[in-house]
Amino acid sequence: MGDRWQAEGALEQNPFSTIFGGDSTSRPPPVRSRPAAPQNGFFRSMANFSALHIPHTSNPPDDPASEVLRDYDNLFRIFYNYTPSLDALNIAAAYVQCKSLLALADMYDALDVVGPRVDHHLLQFQSRLWKQIAKYPPSYLKLGYMARSKVIFKEALVHVVGQWPRDLQHLRSQLPEQVLDVIEDKVEELEDMKAKIEGRLFRLSLTTSRGERVTPSNSYLDWTAVSLFRQWLAENTTPPPPPPPSSSTPNTANSNNLPASLRTAPLPPPPANTGRIYRLIGQGGTAYLSHDELKRFLKIRPEDYSRDNLRRFDRRMDELKALAREHVKPLMRNTLELEMGGGIVGYLTCTKVGERDFPWDG
Repeated sequence: MGDRWQAEGALEQNPFSTIFGGDSTSRPPPVRSRPAAPQNGFFRSMANFSALHIPHTSNPPDDPASEVLRDYDNLFRIFYNYTPSLDALNIAAAYVQCKSLLALADMYDALDVVGPRVDHHLLQFQSRLWKQIAKYPPSYLKLGYMARSKVIFKEALVHVVGQWPRDLQHLRSQLPEQVLDVIEDKVEELEDMKAKIEGRLFRLSLTTSRGERVTPSNSYLDWTAVSLFRQWLAENTTPPPPPPPSSSTPNTANSNNLPASLRTAPLPPPPANTGRIYRLIGQGGTAYLSHDELKRFLKIRPEDYSRDNLRRFDRRMDELKALAREHVKPLMRNTLELEMGGGIVGYLTCTKVGERDFPWDG
C-alpha cells in the first residue's frame, strides 16, 4: 500500500507555477501527531521510484478552474510588474489567453494596465500575427480595442472596412458603439473614393489621330472598344437586381389585411463589394477582357471580324486598360502591415487610419 501511495503522489504534476510561490495544485501536508514509522518495504520502494520514468502531464487545457487561476495569476503578475505567463509559440493559444485576460482586466477596470502587456506580447509574433488578423479581423478588432493596441486595431480595421458588409451582424453584436462609428466612417470614406474613381472610369474614352473623341461615325471599331469597356464596368460594379416575386407570394390584397407586425417587406440586396473588380483593373493586362473574350465579342458580327480588326481592337482595349489602371492607383495602396507578396486579396486595403480614429483616445 505504501508503494502505491508513493508512486501516485509522484505522478501528480503542476500545470504552472504562480507568482505567489508553489504551484496551482499543491496542498498543505497532513498534520501528524508523531512521525510515522517506516514500513518494511520503504527503502526498496524508494530505490524503485528513483528508476521510474515519469512523463510530464498537466491539467486538461479546457479545465475552467485552471484557466481562471491562470488569468488571475497573470493579472497579479502584471500588477506587481512581473512578465505574464502567456504562450510564446502558438499564436492561437496566445490569442485565447490574451482574450480571457483582457476580459478579467475589464472586470477590474484595469485595461489601461494590462492592455500594453498584451499588446507587447502579441506584437512579438510579427508576420504570424498579421496573417491571423487577416483570417479573423472582427475578433482581433475587438481585442485591439480592449488592449488599446493601435497597431492591432488599425490592421484589423483595414480588413473589416475592405470586406464590408461581411460579418456585419457579428460586428454589431460584439463591438461597442464607438467602434462601429469608426467602421462606418471609414466605409463611407472608402465608398466616396470609389464613387469618384468610378465616375472617371465611365468617362474614359479614346481619341482619333486628330485628337477627337471616338464616335460611331469617325471610328466605329474604337468606339465599340470603349462601349465594351463601359458595359463590363457597369455589369461588374452594379449589384444584381432583386429576384422577381414567386408565385407562392400572397397577393397584395390579402397581405394588406395582415397586421403590420406580420407583414414582411422584401429585403434590399446587400451592397456590392467591388474591391475585386478594382483589383482586376489595377492589374490590367489579361486580368479582364482578355484576347479570347475580345475575339468572341467581334465574332458576334461576322462583318466586323478580321485579323486586322482583332489586332486593332486588342491594341485599343490595352490603351483603355492602361488609362483605367492609372485612375485606380489610389485604391491599390496597401496600408496593412501584412506583406501581400504574390497573393492579392479580393478587397481593398487602402483605408487610412489616423490618430483621431482610435476610439479610446477621444
